[in-house]
Amino acid sequence: MYAGTSPSAVTQTTEYATRTSRRLLFTVVLATALLAGCASRVTHAPVTDLTGETGASAPSSETYVVVSGDTLYKIAQAHNVDVATLKRINNINNPNQLRVGQTLRLSGAGAAVEVNPAPAAAPVAVVPTTPVKPKEPETPPPASDAGVIHWGWPAKGRIIQSFNANTKGVDIEGAEGEPIDAAADGKVMYAGNGVRGLGNLVLLGHSDGFITAYAHAQTLLVKTGQKVKKGTKIATIGKTETTSPRLHFEIRRHGNAVDPLAYLPTR
Repeated sequence: MYAGTSPSAVTQTTEYATRTSRRLLFTVVLATALLAGCASRVTHAPVTDLTGETGASAPSSETYVVVSGDTLYKIAQAHNVDVATLKRINNINNPNQLRVGQTLRLSGAGAAVEVNPAPAAAPVAVVPTTPVKPKEPETPPPASDAGVIHWGWPAKGRIIQSFNANTKGVDIEGAEGEPIDAAADGKVMYAGNGVRGLGNLVLLGHSDGFITAYAHAQTLLVKTGQKVKKGTKIATIGKTETTSPRLHFEIRRHGNAVDPLAYLPTR
């Protein structure tokens, strides 16, 4: 105890030091607790998957789904597979039997895959029928000017398409290479294939404003400017720019299409 210091003063000093130490200790403990709490609440950055999102599984490289316009050859070329292998592993006998949506195997591994196979049809009883012979169109009455020119048939086949405002002539069935004859005496006005939709074409000019047309020929046997007689072989039947061998034959009078059957003789 210092000289000249009273006992009460010493007591007050001691109590003050004790309270100060307690406040300091409380402060230290509180700060430590706060730091510990902060440390426990640290938010970690989310882990990001850099491998990318998971999407729909890619189609197997072992199969291919047929789309419009595909052929077996195109598919084989695009996937470096020979056509024979594609036919064998997919049990294809007819290359033309491909259909849109059909799944083809591209290798021999795995079982054949069939997408949405059509349900089996119930058996249908087959009732024998008598074949019906196609009926040729009725022959119209002769035109009033039919006798102006001595006409003959340009081909021997049956009529498979009659005259109307759209056809402007008749289609006569035939086999490729069969003769096409001039229907009357005349002169070759045109022989070529420059008229769209008619294939190889011959136009003959006749007297009294008549013109005849012979379309879809396989081979042209006359040239422009050449004179021909009735029955002269001017071309052969073909299927240029059409679906089957035929002769499309027209007669025009002063530029107007008329029904050839009203001018050609009855046969």
